[in-house]
Amino acid sequence: MKVQLQHVAHARSGDKGDTSNIAVFAYAPAFYPLLKAQLTAERLKAFYNGAIKGEVLRYEVDNIEAMNFVCHGALGGGVSRSLCLDNYGKALSAAVLGFEIDVPDSLRPQLRGTHLLPAD
Repeated sequence: MKVQLQHVAHARSGDKGDTSNIAVFAYAPAFYPLLKAQLTAERLKAFYNGAIKGEVLRYEVDNIEAMNFVCHGALGGGVSRSLCLDNYGKALSAAVLGFEIDVPDSLRPQLRGTHLLPAD
């Protein structure tokens, strides 16, 4: 089944200049291999539909089931230089929670926020 990232992970972010980092943490160890396989640097960049102009690097932190994405050219020239009010790193981490992940039905009991999912 396809679910939004918010059901399998949470995200934190920060920004410095024109670079944002987005950390994604799996809610359960069973979700981490799915995240590693499906949430690639390329797919994350494509998800933002042109908002990230530079390179996206992914760093895996296996011992805590997390990945950190460093997104260059993601903040319109930098927070203090951009005219966009919503272009901070925090907005990018909130948006990534809408990324779709394919999860086996057997992992449904481990999903968070299942009351938000369509009924079977």
